[in-house]
Amino acid sequence: MAELKIDLLYFEGCPSWKNGLENLKTALKSEGINDTDIQLVLIANEVDEMKEKFLGSPSFRINGQDLWPEDRKAYFLGCRVYLTEEGMKGFPTADMLRIKLQTTTKRQK
Repeated sequence: MAELKIDLLYFEGCPSWKNGLENLKTALKSEGINDTDIQLVLIANEVDEMKEKFLGSPSFRINGQDLWPEDRKAYFLGCRVYLTEEGMKGFPTADMLRIKLQTTTKRQK
């Protein structure tokens, strides 16, 4: 399998990015992906928002591709929400991330 570059984009005041990070680690472990570093990408200002095409915190990218892409023209420093089995939350579940990992890694084989 090709090497995975995993980024978690967040902003400092986001209350959900740490839970998202823990769920990402759980998902990676359950998929047997143990040797990949997660790059934390702090979005601090409008320049960062535009440069990274920031969709909200937390955002998850594998090899530069957002796991929940959106077609958007404007970017902002704000929270992102995910539709989970328990309703809207500020971070995806470990299972949601695991499924995204499976589909992403299959495309790269």
